[in-house]
Amino acid sequence: MTVSVTTSEFAYNRTDAGVMRIGSTRVSLDSVIIAFNQGHSPEEIALDFDSLTLGDVYSAINYYLQNRNEVEQYLAERAEQNEHLRLEIEARFDPQIIRERLLSRNGS
Repeated sequence: MTVSVTTSEFAYNRTDAGVMRIGSTRVSLDSVIIAFNQGHSPEEIALDFDSLTLGDVYSAINYYLQNRNEVEQYLAERAEQNEHLRLEIEARFDPQIIRERLLSRNGS
């Protein structure tokens, strides 16, 4: 017996910054795949992102599973970009100084 499974094509758009957004939403592929890898079910992920349908989530996960190396590379690049951005922001706005300033406002 042969079983044939078809899935819809994964629709995404890539922003100028290189972020892969699912369909026409603002939800990044990163968000869905990270949640999936943390053990969240597709149903839970769809509930967390109300702009995604369950089909969108399954399509994104299917794309990930079919293109694991490519997506893992993309996720690594995004993590590197995020780390670079975090360091840049912390260099401009020292979090310790901001924390002290906020605490002084509260009288703590």
